[in-house]
Amino acid sequence: MSSSPYDAILFLSFGGPEGMDDVMPFLANVLRGKNVPESRMKEVAHHYEQFGGVSPINGQNRELIRKLKAELAQRKIDLPVYWGNRNWHPMLADTLKEMKKDGIKQALAFITSAYSSYSGCRQYLEDIEKARAEVGDAPQIDKLRVFYNHPDYIEANAQNLAAGLDQFSPEEQKSLHIAFTAHSIPMGMADNCEYQKQLLEACRLVAESPLVANKFATQALVYQSRSGPAAQPWLEPDILDHIKDMQGQGMTSLVVHPIGFVSDHMEVQYDLDTEASNLAGELGVKFVRTATAGTNDLFARMMGDLVQERLQSLDVGERKVVGTAGLAPDQCNPGCCAYTPARPPQRAAT
Repeated sequence: MSSSPYDAILFLSFGGPEGMDDVMPFLANVLRGKNVPESRMKEVAHHYEQFGGVSPINGQNRELIRKLKAELAQRKIDLPVYWGNRNWHPMLADTLKEMKKDGIKQALAFITSAYSSYSGCRQYLEDIEKARAEVGDAPQIDKLRVFYNHPDYIEANAQNLAAGLDQFSPEEQKSLHIAFTAHSIPMGMADNCEYQKQLLEACRLVAESPLVANKFATQALVYQSRSGPAAQPWLEPDILDHIKDMQGQGMTSLVVHPIGFVSDHMEVQYDLDTEASNLAGELGVKFVRTATAGTNDLFARMMGDLVQERLQSLDVGERKVVGTAGLAPDQCNPGCCAYTPARPPQRAAT
């Protein structure tokens, strides 16, 4: 590792408000350049009001960073870890300024997104270059590969899902339905990336895990948190529509597993724990929502693997991957995850 060109790790995430005074400025950052009416911004702000204006994501990121540092220390990887966000403090440009001041020249970036899409991959690369241009003579930042099919990511999801399945009796499991959820994106974006294909592969691998298999009857990938206009097609079905449809077909027990998310942030807490849970209750459906993979200790081991494989320049065959899709590349192709018709109207509830 002494010959590695990297001298730091950048932990890069979405960011979230940590008090009511932060909410509107945070939403302004998220929605800047997007044609989102003020009424919609106020609607989303109301979601935060129910939680005191605090998104769980920053606190959860602090815990992930603590675990990452411990994992690196255990592997004798002596690199500082810096934290930057896309939309709230610590802002990415401020973090790069700090790194520059500390003499950092080249860093590896762990981005809290397991899948390839414009908003989960390409936009972060654009954010990095924009921040580097703002700072001037900033460190070079190289993104780590997407990790949807890393064995520890799959196992972490399987463990968390199994904990939810075990809340149902063997008799209930005979008719139990699993709804895997992920953030919906516009079809125009989905057509230019591997997002849906990667999600389906992750769902398959988790459902076939020995911890999960034989504890449920049916499963499906569904979507949540759509924010675009009705005329614009997005990935479907929506979780709320799916619950209604499945209840109409006789479903009485449901486990919702947010496989598309790393943290139990606001979109998970409001869209699932509030909206989806309330709907299930109204329909008489027993509802359990399981934890995201980032709450599992295996997630930290995976982060360590991703860093170590790049530091040691491991061959493809030495890197950890499961399933049939193969290893994601270290370097994204210039056109990967492009979304040229319009910038994605992100849901500002993270």
